[in-house]
Amino acid sequence: MIYPWQTDDWSRLQQLRAHWPHALLLHGEGGIGKLKFAQHLAQGLLCESAQPNGEPCGKCAACLWFSQGNHPDYRAVVPEALAGLVGATDTNADEKADADEGKKTRTPSKEIKIEQVRALLDFCGVGSHRGGMRVVLMYPAEALNIAAANALLKTLEEPPSGVVFLMVSARVDRLLPTIISRCRQWPMPLPQPATAIAWLAAQGVDDPAALLAEAGGAPLNALALASDENRPLRDFTLTQLAAGPKCDAFACGENLQKLPVPMVLGWLQRWLYDLLAQRTAGRPRYFPNASKALERCAAQADAAALARYMKTVTRQRAVENHPLNARLVFEELFIGYRDVFAT
Repeated sequence: MIYPWQTDDWSRLQQLRAHWPHALLLHGEGGIGKLKFAQHLAQGLLCESAQPNGEPCGKCAACLWFSQGNHPDYRAVVPEALAGLVGATDTNADEKADADEGKKTRTPSKEIKIEQVRALLDFCGVGSHRGGMRVVLMYPAEALNIAAANALLKTLEEPPSGVVFLMVSARVDRLLPTIISRCRQWPMPLPQPATAIAWLAAQGVDDPAALLAEAGGAPLNALALASDENRPLRDFTLTQLAAGPKCDAFACGENLQKLPVPMVLGWLQRWLYDLLAQRTAGRPRYFPNASKALERCAAQADAAALARYMKTVTRQRAVENHPLNARLVFEELFIGYRDVFAT
C-alpha cells in the first residue's frame, strides 16, 4: 500500500521503468511512510501481472509469495532490532550465526553488519528464480556500519544484471558520499498539512492538527503519538518546562527515569526549538497549543544562556544511547534548563 500523500511520487517513479536505476535512494523525514512505499515498490517490480500504473496485482504467485514473506527474488536487509518491520523476508546472517545459547540474551544490533552484506552478495550472485528482477530493500541505509558500507560499495559500483537496490534513509547525511553517488536519489517530502490532517482524522485521531505539529509534520509519527502510553509523562514534562524558572528538576528525574533518554531529549529539544521560534518569529512549530506558556518562558529566558543550553542538549544527543544513569542525566538537564531563566 501507499499513503495518500505518496501518489505523486509513485506516478513520477513509474516514468523510470523503461530504464530503472540499479540503486534508488528514497530519503526524507522519518514518519512519512518511506518503508511501506519501498515495500510496495518492491512488490510492484516483482509482480508478474502489474497494473498499468505499476502497482502490484496482489493475486499472482509472485505477490502471494511476497505477502507471505518468502519471495525467492527479494531480500530485505535491516538491523536485528528492526527485523519485525520486514517480517520473514529479513535475511540476517549474523543473527543466524549468533543463535547459540550463550548469545540469545544480547541486545539486538541497531547496525547493518558486514555479515549481512556478505550474505546479500551471495544472493546477488545467483540468477533470478522467476526470470525477472531481483530486488534488495535496505532500511535504514544509514544503519550500515563502515565495514558493511565498504563491502556494499563494490556491488553498487559494478551491479549484477537484473538486481535493483531500494535504499531507504531518514538521515542521508549519515551515508557515505560514495554510496550516495552510486544511487539515483529520490527525495520524498513531508505531506501537505491538510492531506495529513485529513488522513489522521480518518484514523480516528483526536486533535490531529496539534499532533501533526508535535510530530514535525510526519503523519505516521503523529499517529504513534496518539496511542503513546507515555503520553501522561510527556504532558508532565511539558508542564514542568512551561514552569520555566520554577521547573522541578528532581521531580523530573524521579518521574522520567524509566523512560528512554532519546525520548525525553526529543521532547526537550522540540520545546527549546519552540522557545527560540517564539522569540524570533512569534510562532511555535511543535507545540502550538502551548503558545502562551512559550511566550511567557521566552520573555523570561536569557538569550545567551538559552543558546548555551541548546548546545548542551545537542551534545547530550550524541551520547543518548550510552548506558548512562537516566535519572542523573535528566536531573542535570532540567537543572540546566532552570538556569536559563536565572537572573
